[in-house]
This record gives sequence, structure tokens and C-alpha cells, in this order.
Amino acid sequence: MNRFINKVALVTGAASGVGRATAKQMVQEGAHVFGIDINKEGLQSVADDLGDQFFPETVDIRDRKSCHEAVDACVERFGSLDIVANVAGVVRSHHATDVDEDTWRLIMGVNLDGMFWITQAAIPHLKKSAGNIVNVASNAGFMGQAYTVPYCAAKGAVINMTRALAMEYIKSDIRINAIAPGGMKTAMTENWSAPDDIDFELMRSYTGFRGMAEPETAANAICWMASDEAGRCNGSILSVDGGLTAA
Repeated sequence: MNRFINKVALVTGAASGVGRATAKQMVQEGAHVFGIDINKEGLQSVADDLGDQFFPETVDIRDRKSCHEAVDACVERFGSLDIVANVAGVVRSHHATDVDEDTWRLIMGVNLDGMFWITQAAIPHLKKSAGNIVNVASNAGFMGQAYTVPYCAAKGAVINMTRALAMEYIKSDIRINAIAPGGMKTAMTENWSAPDDIDFELMRSYTGFRGMAEPETAANAICWMASDEAGRCNGSILSVDGGLTAA
């Protein structure tokens, strides 16, 4: 498939997991990808794998100025911007009463703030190219989940932010959508740990029946949503969770 020939995509969280899988698929389908992440070594590994069509930029997306500079650098390098895939994310598990300010700020900063700052900087360029944005939300944005209150709050905000942005730019040619994956086999989930005294019965309703998915599952959905095949999707939230939120 060659859905992204002559397209320029900016992918956050590109050093690993879903971000890396998304960058790889977009490159394979013809795009030039500007990949950003806080993990410099991981980004370089992706660059070594994908070659000249991928450019790595180390960025802490929690910082507004850094996000705006990254978008400017992408446009300067490749000449335009057609697609933004806001993939970067982080999760932590705590009792709600044990969440400290640093943890709250980390989760909100990576999952929500950075997504907005990148989007804010990208919109003027996407208006020129009739481009689109795909945000990565989560089943956690639809469900109340014990022990991940900040993460659920952030992903719920991503879902409504996506819809609000779509409405604000409904009279332009920009499309703004999101996907909402369930559990993925990524470093983020594989390194997940829970408090020792949690009640696993509280978690039963959102463990699902079909196990963890590979990162490519979400990448496939992102690439479809970013392509012309999804041209009538705007303000849509596509669940990619194996039926977890269907009930």
C-alpha cells in the first residue's frame, strides 16, 4: 500500500511501542516521518531501522515551547505537514490517595498537555495541507478503572478534546480523530506495576477476554484513520480494544 506517498507525518512517542510501529508503517507506505520522543537512544534505533525517511528529534512534550519548536523543525526539514499522530503516553498505578503531585503532572503532561501543545502548533500547517490529526486515547477514557485514576482522567480528556477540536475546525478541511486501544504489548504496559494490596476483583471488568494486542494493531488503526480511506471520519473515536468497551 502507498497511502502516504508525498506525505509528511509527525509521530510522538516514536521511540517504542505503538509510536514506533506507526512510524514504521507510515514510512513503508511512503511518508516522511518526523519522530519525536524523550528517549534519544530509542529514536536513534528507529532511525537506524527506517533510514532517511525518518528523522528523530528528542523532545519532552510536556513543555509547550519544545512542542512548538518541534513542529517548526518538522516543517523546516520536510517542507510541510500532513499528518500528526499523537501517540506518546505513560501510565502509573496507585491508590488514589497515594498519587503525589509529580506523578499527576507526569501523567497529565505526557498524555494530555503534550498532545494539545503539538496539536496547537500543527493546526496552522495542517490547514494549508488539508491534513489530519489522530490522537491515541484508550479504553480507560471510557471506563472507570481502579488504581489508574490520573490516567483515566487524562484519556477521558483526550476523547472530549478530540471532539471539541473537530467541532472548532469543522468548517476547515482538517480532520481530527482518535483511536481508543485496549491493552497493548508495549514497554508502557509491560513495565506496569500495581500496589501490593490491590483488590484484583475491582480490575476484572476491564481485563478483557482476548488478551493483549500487538502494537501493530493500533498502528494499523492510526494509519487507516490518517489515510484518505477515512475521509468522512471527523470527531470519531475508534475503539480498538477487542470488545472491551462494547458492553
